[in-house]
Amino acid sequence: MKNLTGIFSALLVAFNEDGSINEQGLRQIIRHNIDKMKVDGLYVGGSTGENFMLSIAEKKEIFRIAKDEAKDQIALIAQVGSVNLQEAVELGKYATELGYDCLSAVTPFYYKFSFAEIKHYYDTIIAETGNNMIVYSIPFLTGVNIGVEQFGELYKNPKILGVKFTAGDFYLLERLKKAYPNHLIWAGFDEMMLPAVALGVDGAIGSTFNVNAPRARQIFELTKQGKLAEALAVQHVTNDLIEGILANGLYLTIKELLKLQGVEAGYCREPMTAKATDKQLEVAKALYAKFL
Repeated sequence: MKNLTGIFSALLVAFNEDGSINEQGLRQIIRHNIDKMKVDGLYVGGSTGENFMLSIAEKKEIFRIAKDEAKDQIALIAQVGSVNLQEAVELGKYATELGYDCLSAVTPFYYKFSFAEIKHYYDTIIAETGNNMIVYSIPFLTGVNIGVEQFGELYKNPKILGVKFTAGDFYLLERLKKAYPNHLIWAGFDEMMLPAVALGVDGAIGSTFNVNAPRARQIFELTKQGKLAEALAVQHVTNDLIEGILANGLYLTIKELLKLQGVEAGYCREPMTAKATDKQLEVAKALYAKFL
């Protein structure tokens, strides 16, 4: 297994206008992340990949293309989580057979699952695949909150390496790092990377890293070195960029920024807005000119 710490892009997926996967574009996004953004790894099949709007066959195709293009150049994490446990297991087995370094799974959502059910979900995926696991905690989208003691229960499974922590509760983050120092934490909010690194996270997984990974690495390394004023200056610029991206449409705008960098990033998958308006294109060009 490769080193899973550092800067990981949450991989965007290029779609054609009819919603089908644009394989050439996806390969270009992967190469851009490896060759230009110099990321340590890719988090494949997450929210940024518009994953929860895809069929099992499409998810497998994305896993296959990403592994085929990246080969063993960087670490690869496959997000296989689903409300359908059988689907999660099937995807986990497939990614493991492809040679992914680790699995990740979003906490099961929509239904109000008990913690016992959530623990069973993770233990089942691990038992069926034999692979390591990263819990994907994103409570503002799933409604699932896991406390310090509950993480301790999850961590009794030695295959659970840690958590992708996409939450603003930095008190919980600090408590987790103190309670379980041997388990890894990946920061999931790009705009709060500096305080997360200051609290001891081991890496970061972000959607904006597809276009802004060099600044993310600067923040990560400067904060680790205790150069907080320098890190904050980079975080300010990063957050100005993120603010513009969020106001203009998150995934759609990152794809337009990639296109301006020569990458065939394609369209978004409906029911998201598939194609940028003229106004959104103007904003993307202005952001590119100012920040990239």
